[in-house]
Amino acid sequence: MNDAGYRERPSRYEGAVLWIKIVDRGGPVLPVLPDGCMDLIWMDGRLMVAGPDTRAHRPRGTAGDRYVGVRFFPGTAPALLGVPARELRDQRVELGQLWPSAVVRSLMGRIEGAGDPAVALEEIVLRRAAGAEPADPLPRWVVGALAAGRPVAAVAGAAGLGERTLHRRCLDAFGYGPKTLTRVLRMQRALASARGGVPLAETAALAGFADQAHLSREVRALAGIPMGELLARS
Repeated sequence: MNDAGYRERPSRYEGAVLWIKIVDRGGPVLPVLPDGCMDLIWMDGRLMVAGPDTRAHRPRGTAGDRYVGVRFFPGTAPALLGVPARELRDQRVELGQLWPSAVVRSLMGRIEGAGDPAVALEEIVLRRAAGAEPADPLPRWVVGALAAGRPVAAVAGAAGLGERTLHRRCLDAFGYGPKTLTRVLRMQRALASARGGVPLAETAALAGFADQAHLSREVRALAGIPMGELLARS
């Protein structure tokens, strides 16, 4: 699968992204990298949930396959889906494993009968959100604090939580603890910087790595391929 047929736009659901992917022939095959997010995906007549990744996911597909998805802001999907993120870590599961099968069949009927499956999927999310409890503000705040470079102990203290309690809350919201989330967010910042043309040594410093070698080790550990290869293929 490559990114030639990929496009996205901001969703009407706060913080989410609505995306469409049509598998094309040839081109670079890119792994799906850890980003702290979860996705609700319609693919080949199925509704799937992509849990939070701790390592690169290698997507599969054949030419012409179409995928439509909503990618949720880190920490916001579990409350909407009704399942802790830790239970879906590094997994792709059928929505029917999480919700009643009759409900999922009805949702599939809406999508398959719609003129635009992407809009239909987004409407499902918006209706689900309208009937849900107000979102817990802690996950968004934690993402902002960790992305700003605050140490985990300081984040826990500012939230009025012990580190163990923060870790448990993060497992439920993100699928992994705050230290892993920090690594994921830092890698994503570095990739955005490098793709924008910033030299790697400067990128490493700006993203909070000890040096360029540290950046390279982390990218290889989380993405599964070297930084240079990842940038070249994207």
